[in-house]
Amino acid sequence: MDENILGLVAGILTSVAMMPQLIKVLKDKNVEDISVMMLLVLISGLSLWVWYGILQEEWPIILSNAFSVLVNVTLLTCCLIFKKKD
Repeated sequence: MDENILGLVAGILTSVAMMPQLIKVLKDKNVEDISVMMLLVLISGLSLWVWYGILQEEWPIILSNAFSVLVNVTLLTCCLIFKKKD
């Protein structure tokens, strides 16, 4: 298998992995079981992958991880908006 195709498929799959969670949160407006700390760590790691992709001039790495950052920042924003006040 061509390594570029492998990279693109991997990038697409990992980029859309959190979409079902985001859709569920947007639909139900329930974020009780979402870990904000996990999202912060994940967003940090994905952002570093974007930076690495920029340094290496690797568009598949840049685009797939930038999309993942956007999805997870949106999920984090939902956590802040929909969190129930005690």
